Amino acid sequence: MNTKKLLVSIIAVLLFAGSNFASAATISGTIKYEGAIPKFKEIKMDADPVCVTHHSEPVYPQTLLLGEDKTLGNVFVYVKNGLAKTTYPTPEEPVVLDQKGCEYTPHVAGIMIGQTMKILNPDGTLHNVHSMSKINPEFNLAMPKFKTETSKVFNKAEFMFGMKCDVHPWMGAWISVMDNPFFATTQKDGTFTIANLPAGNYEIEAWHEKLGTKTTKITIGADETKTADFTFVKPGASAAESTK
Repeated sequence: MNTKKLLVSIIAVLLFAGSNFASAATISGTIKYEGAIPKFKEIKMDADPVCVTHHSEPVYPQTLLLGEDKTLGNVFVYVKNGLAKTTYPTPEEPVVLDQKGCEYTPHVAGIMIGQTMKILNPDGTLHNVHSMSKINPEFNLAMPKFKTETSKVFNKAEFMFGMKCDVHPWMGAWISVMDNPFFATTQKDGTFTIANLPAGNYEIEAWHEKLGTKTTKITIGADETKTADFTFVKPGASAAESTK
């Protein structure tokens, strides 16, 4: 490409990005859990003494991450329908999947097509990162204690597949490979924000690994902010329930 054409292309991209930014809309909300809280069994890490040394208090599954007033973490919220078909730039910043303390952090994560996933092993013990993807190639990667970092890239969109460690069977995470940047994962406070959306009509979905999905439809204008709150209920849950 000659210099003149290159400059024209750059200007076109900047104008497009500027027009999008000028009309950017935001959807935010809070996710909550309603009902009795299941009683989870403590994770026993005795099989690997190194894992035990990283924890001074009991460790429980990350399945139901609750904050004050039963706000719900580890919920993946995204724009399910309504986006124009276009190609979005791949973020240069990697998504980090940490295995510190023989637990995956984050437990639920989104990553864009082509974006680097940096996988860390600071534990000083063997981990085995096993991707259960179906559309992207499955991989089973050993990380001995001396291998503290590696990386992977997913080249196809694929919604929610599991990651596990075959050495430590209690370790699990969920990954969604997205073709757009309009998604978020809640922390213990249950809040999320999806920003820089073009004006439009959207279907927003909230996904939880055990409690299923909740959806809502939103019409949003340029520079507008709207709220989408969701409440998840576990049918038949009781305080005496024991979950592995």
